[in-house]
Amino acid sequence: MKPYYQDESIELYLGDCRDVLPGMSADMVLADPPYGDTSLEWDHWPEGWVQAVQGALPDDASLWCFGSMRMHLDRRSDFAAWTYGQELIWEKHNGSGFHADRFKRVHEIALHWYRGSWGDVYKDPQYTNDARARTVRRKTRPTHTGNIEASSYTSEDGGPRLVRSVLQVRSMHGKAIHPTEKPLGILDPIIRYSCPPGGIVLDPTAGSGSTGMAARMSGRRAILIEGREDYCEAAAQRFTQAELTFDAAV
Repeated sequence: MKPYYQDESIELYLGDCRDVLPGMSADMVLADPPYGDTSLEWDHWPEGWVQAVQGALPDDASLWCFGSMRMHLDRRSDFAAWTYGQELIWEKHNGSGFHADRFKRVHEIALHWYRGSWGDVYKDPQYTNDARARTVRRKTRPTHTGNIEASSYTSEDGGPRLVRSVLQVRSMHGKAIHPTEKPLGILDPIIRYSCPPGGIVLDPTAGSGSTGMAARMSGRRAILIEGREDYCEAAAQRFTQAELTFDAAV
């Protein structure tokens, strides 16, 4: 199938991911599928997409999926062939809930799924350089946590610490090309964690192409699939403009 757009790091395809995916391969999936939390006419869960991406991934690959807790609970059977790894919580600067009788929702969840053994899954823990000086002692942990040995280390002010599971990143409110567009700041650490340098990130519902931008900036490649031509065109223009900006800077 001919790409709608292609450059050295990005391939963008127009079509239904369930039709386009056969024969493709990637190192991880990063998905933000429509799941029925809005009144937008296209906001319906694409049945079978999780099963469709399985064939494109090796056994040590990860699947990250954005969504609400309601969506993940309602669709838990779709992930029956996968094992839950962890969750990342994106805390936005503004809320997205419309219920006056509930806590105001200002977050979105990305769940990490894997197959096979946790020890075989590719992962590159991410760090920030803002630790405070202290000594940390860890007890032994269950094997599923990925840390089974007791250990200790001393951190220094400004030294490294693991990126935390709650990330505060401003949403794209007022600047978004796509109604549910994710900021690069929430996509970048996920890609760096689960995709090896030079590897391929697959986004089966690509929207305006943010996953492609984040992959390119981190030194990875991306295969993107989007079902609407207007968003494919917007993504292609975005990639082209970014290429021109980079060339001008060089």
